[in-house]
Amino acid sequence: MEPQANRGRPARSVLALVTAALVPLTACSAATTDSAAGAKSGAKGSTVRVAVGIDPSFAPFFLADDQGLWAKHGVNVQLVQFGRGGEGVDALAGNQVQLAGNSDTTTIGQLPQNPGLRSLLVYEQSGRYLKVVLGSKVTSPSKIRKMAVVPGLSQLAATRYLESKGISTKSVRFITADPPEIPALLQKGDVDAYVLWEPWPAKGVELGGRITETTGDYGVSYAQWLIADDKWLSGHKDIAAKVAQALQDAARRTESDPDAAATATQKAAKIPTAQTLKAIKEIDFGVRDITSGDLKTYDATAKFYVDTGSAKSRADVATTALRGWFTQQTKGS
Repeated sequence: MEPQANRGRPARSVLALVTAALVPLTACSAATTDSAAGAKSGAKGSTVRVAVGIDPSFAPFFLADDQGLWAKHGVNVQLVQFGRGGEGVDALAGNQVQLAGNSDTTTIGQLPQNPGLRSLLVYEQSGRYLKVVLGSKVTSPSKIRKMAVVPGLSQLAATRYLESKGISTKSVRFITADPPEIPALLQKGDVDAYVLWEPWPAKGVELGGRITETTGDYGVSYAQWLIADDKWLSGHKDIAAKVAQALQDAARRTESDPDAAATATQKAAKIPTAQTLKAIKEIDFGVRDITSGDLKTYDATAKFYVDTGSAKSRADVATTALRGWFTQQTKGS
């Protein structure tokens, strides 16, 4: 969501209701669910498992599944859904999946533990998709005392929001929670605010909160990377390139035919089509190379994790971010 801690939990009855309604993951493990794409795609060769999230920002993956774009580009793909991007990165590092879609910020935060991760390309970016949500009784940002965050992009976006209002982060307690829990925490008054991607801002509004601004309003944007582990990538560049080409095709179709993308996302992740259509207007979908100019932003993110004590050493983003990889691997194809 995947531009960028104390564990907070709502009462189990509230969490069960929210989770049952919003995150119907029936799974190959406690946190994941597989699509059937690998079995029905029709492409020859072994199946590539790709970790994705369960929000509209992953619409191109779901559209590629729905329209047979993986097979069109000669690759078998099985999507594996995770409740949050960091879990997908963990699965990648543990060889449970071969590729993953995830935010640049969240991935950079996990690099010290997983230095073999490689980012191949950017497939979306936005400063409008993540939104600030305040509780009904929070009359101004200065009243924020507890803020819910998801490690990674949400945490950075929340920190930058407070800084933009001249509020010391030392005066605010960050409570770590999973995205589906957070709107209920806000409704109960257990937290005063949060910064998240859709559909969680919309859910917060339904439960009495209000959206006050987007991250772009205070200068924060994010990008989503397609990432791989270096060991797997070294022997499967051709397969990764085919997945990337299918993703490029799907990203273009998401922009040109948002209705089809919304329908595919509803089928795969049970996200209402109206939410995905709104998200597509807020996100710029399109595959592009990572450039040398991106490194300044990535390095600032790596510094953020060190400054906040989340990482002991600064991540080596220059090694992780493979500049020009997409163009190099697909040239002449």
